[in-house]
Amino acid sequence: MKIVFASGNEGKVKEVEFMLSGTGIELVSLNSYSAVPEIVEDGRTFLENALKKARIIAGFTGETVLADDSGLLVDILDGEPGIYSARYAGHRATDNENNARLLAKLKDIPQEKRSASFQCALVLYRKDGTFDSFEGKWQGQIIDEPRGSNGFGYDPIFWIPELKMTAAQLPAPIKNKLSHRGQAVAKFKESLALNGFQH
Repeated sequence: MKIVFASGNEGKVKEVEFMLSGTGIELVSLNSYSAVPEIVEDGRTFLENALKKARIIAGFTGETVLADDSGLLVDILDGEPGIYSARYAGHRATDNENNARLLAKLKDIPQEKRSASFQCALVLYRKDGTFDSFEGKWQGQIIDEPRGSNGFGYDPIFWIPELKMTAAQLPAPIKNKLSHRGQAVAKFKESLALNGFQH
């Protein structure tokens, strides 16, 4: 059972592979392909972007595709960085640059007003053009300095108050259960179990 995961982000690919272990799905990274088409993420929502990625990559590979779009929404910044999470500090920005820009914007905001959520939209796009979507949301806060080295993206500054840790300090099995992506993948796995897998 082969599914192409529409991402070249190896951190994301490894995370989803881990979540799908035991399902019999062989997840193939976009990095396995050459001349992958450039996808302009111009949707207004995570779901629109995930669906666009899935549709284009399905057309390019001829395979069933799983695509996600996810990001961080900070309440006091009216949902920034949102759909621009990966390129918040510029088109080819690194995780550190994105984190630094966000922390600079929150410089004078007290901790208790820094509520935020990670959100994920996951799309399974079949060869016949039908698709299913699954969403997840993870609540937390933004802290002042990065902590932990297990995650990627905004994980080192995303604080989970009830666990008193950042997402980057959590062991992978716990993060994968609680996270926005973990929730979306869990819903996807439930649907696989209910419906059986259809190419």
